[in-house]
Amino acid sequence: MTMAAQDSTLVAQQTTPLRVAGGIALAAIGSVAVNAVIAMLAHAAGASDEFMPLTIGAYGFLSVVGVLIAAIGWAVIRRAAKQPAAVFRWLVPTIVVVSLIPDVLLLTGEGQPGTGIVAVVALMLMHVAVAAVAVPIFRRVMPLPR
Repeated sequence: MTMAAQDSTLVAQQTTPLRVAGGIALAAIGSVAVNAVIAMLAHAAGASDEFMPLTIGAYGFLSVVGVLIAAIGWAVIRRAAKQPAAVFRWLVPTIVVVSLIPDVLLLTGEGQPGTGIVAVVALMLMHVAVAAVAVPIFRRVMPLPR
């Protein structure tokens, strides 16, 4: 058996639907928890309570949606790409940077009530936090072939 075939067999053995579902749930819960801390710190630093993206209903929902979309993308690229690790090395940072564009635009326009630099920076940190929580978990529950 070749090294690539051994890696594929090992990856298949480590990945079960229950393990993947548990990992996705853990990534979602962890992302919401980290974002809750970011929101609390932002409010303590002066972010307005009127800034709706820093409410649990907004960031909680969007964090979970982001993790779910990321998990689907991870699974698809993991199976379809010849070198998924190489794809993720450029794709994850690119997606995070692109996800920050609407946040930056909040500062340039009339924005939402309560928009300010502290609130928007917190929102940007939330995007980074979701990736920082989800990617290591995905690597464990949906490992990439070498």
